[in-house]
Amino acid sequence: MRTYSLADVQAALKRKDAWWTVFAVDPLACRLALVVANRTRLTPNTITGVSMVLGLAAAAAFAANRLTAGAVLFYVSFLVDCVDGKIARLKGTGTPFGLWLDFIGDRVRELSCAAGLAFGQYAATGDVAFVIMGAAIAVLDLFRYVNGPQMRRVREELPGSVRPPKTRWQRAMARRRVRRHLFSGIEFHAAVFVVAPLAGAAALVPMTAVAGALLLGFEANLVYRLWVTTRQAAIQRGV
Repeated sequence: MRTYSLADVQAALKRKDAWWTVFAVDPLACRLALVVANRTRLTPNTITGVSMVLGLAAAAAFAANRLTAGAVLFYVSFLVDCVDGKIARLKGTGTPFGLWLDFIGDRVRELSCAAGLAFGQYAATGDVAFVIMGAAIAVLDLFRYVNGPQMRRVREELPGSVRPPKTRWQRAMARRRVRRHLFSGIEFHAAVFVVAPLAGAAALVPMTAVAGALLLGFEANLVYRLWVTTRQAAIQRGV
């Protein structure tokens, strides 16, 4: 069996990723992937399954009003989830079914944790604001996952469109593998399921509100940029 180096794992990283993943997760995920690649025969799908189980454990902890445990389990679940793709790219063992399973696993973790967090806090306090919070998390996730593929579909229909030149800040982020979309779903989930629970129950609703507003703001910016691009393409065609 081939022996991999840390450089091999790092070469299998995504070209660009969310800043939370790049700075708060990948330094650990790369080393975990190195151990998995060299010392086990775990497949990417098996690793995804482990991530799903950890995500459900996080949801159960949230439902039991154990916020710190839930936050730690959610982080570890996401950490493991970041390993499966690295192993797939490193060993060339990725499959279409694995992509589907990874997508479903993410949705299971996020929606179950939203439900668990809302249930646990409502059971502890009787405050309906936590139910609204859980529903808002689910709705924002649904919007994001519907909006993203549709935007990619529109972009694919504009093969001749030209991207504006990158700013110095954007070039600096690209050198560090950080994508321009600074508050994506990954940062939203980190804020809601890791940072806020660690800060305590009193921080859950306000931090979710702030994170939700930031997510909507950045999504709106993406939609606006897409609209500008489509208008420019229409002008070029003389429409």
